Amino acid sequence: MTATSATRADVVALNATAAFNRWAGFEVVDAGDGRAELRLPWRAELGQYAGFLHASLIGGMLDTACGFAAFTVSGRVLASHISVNCLAPATGDAFVARARVVKAGRRQVFAHAELLAQRGTTEHLVATGDVILVPLAAGADAASAETATTGTAADASVR
Repeated sequence: MTATSATRADVVALNATAAFNRWAGFEVVDAGDGRAELRLPWRAELGQYAGFLHASLIGGMLDTACGFAAFTVSGRVLASHISVNCLAPATGDAFVARARVVKAGRRQVFAHAELLAQRGTTEHLVATGDVILVPLAAGADAASAETATTGTAADASVR
């Protein structure tokens, strides 16, 4: 494991580099010491047909929060497995994902997150997720990440 001590400012800078995160509107509330918290204000275009937060955004928030929590202790990481449990319809004024590293090893980082819906001053749990992440070598890009996870140097831009 690469020892790091990334701060909230480091995570904010990393968040700004991800086009999906910018489009979605993920805001880094807090990060450091194996934890991260993201916030997403509700907007209608994030909803599915019934007006709830789309499951892809639920998974994206849980994945990103876990990745940022892992980043604070292991540097850049890549998700290798994600499990999402949708527990209740995701409706609210905003959504908050709180993640923590459960165990950080040299080859894998295990993280857990909860997604809460905020309405006014109340919060309620709408989803949980567990993510296994793989630390990347310093300076790794999409092509080297593809090689690290599959053993082939296939064009990662195809996805």
